[in-house]
Amino acid sequence: MSLLEVSHLRKAFGNNVAIDDLSFRVEEGEIFGLVGPNGAGKSTTMMILAGLRQADSGTVKIAGQATVQARHNVQRMLGLVPQDLAVYGDLTARENLVFFGEIYDVPSKEIEQRIERVLRQVGLEPHADQYVRTFSGGMKRRLNFGVALIHEPRLLILDEPTVGVDPQSRSHILDCVRQLATDGVGVIYASHYMEEVEAVCERVAVLDHGKLLALGTLEELVDTSQADVDVRVAASQADLKHSLAGLANVVATNGHESLAVIKRERKTATGLGTRRIAKVVDALAAADFEILSIETGQQNLETFFLERTGRTLRD
Repeated sequence: MSLLEVSHLRKAFGNNVAIDDLSFRVEEGEIFGLVGPNGAGKSTTMMILAGLRQADSGTVKIAGQATVQARHNVQRMLGLVPQDLAVYGDLTARENLVFFGEIYDVPSKEIEQRIERVLRQVGLEPHADQYVRTFSGGMKRRLNFGVALIHEPRLLILDEPTVGVDPQSRSHILDCVRQLATDGVGVIYASHYMEEVEAVCERVAVLDHGKLLALGTLEELVDTSQADVDVRVAASQADLKHSLAGLANVVATNGHESLAVIKRERKTATGLGTRRIAKVVDALAAADFEILSIETGQQNLETFFLERTGRTLRD
């Protein structure tokens, strides 16, 4: 049984459909990435998972319990780190942790021990009794992260947890996320920083306009990404066009060299992309053309994301 099971969620605000038939699961100890442009439906999804908004249809189960029927039990299993800071500047770090511990009914005999552990986790032990209003941006973010851990959640929802922080704080937060997963906590990691998602997530869901566009491991998603292959050849454009007709686009670079651009389609089970490259190389060898270099575009989560969601700016 998965730690989190989301089935056919739908949520609309008037005529605007925020989430449309969304389904996915998260396992114990898994870091699950949730990415999408502005307005894709990420925030609405996280609010429904956290019990702050109700879906029009569909179900959410955490540890087998439906969030609607067992809301109190389920919320004790959840930790939420919002994008906006949820800590209080006129309290110290320790006082913030006490406050949130009381909200989650952490037993009084355990609260001090848990506070010390969380302060160590987020690297704020030396600043435990310092007012949060005096903290740097990175320190506030780390405390914002820490207050979501005080009740030892089984599932942690992170909404842009490193936005605006210094590199050291970002690295520390990512290390904390990895350690939580090692300890068996399920993590939903929503971020616009694709390099962070690549660094910590095992599987990723790509949302846009409320729909699930893609879901899979990083390797599975990146392997379906298009990447042109550029073959630089010691030949004129005219000669190269004749030899590679139907196999590649040919671009002149100078009088003695040309570029064969192989437009690779998304990989399929038949390995179509690899065979097309092999045909080009064979044709060049048959024509006795010298291959000067072969280069391919970088394939990563960001290129895949832009392919699926487009490059148009979003509000």
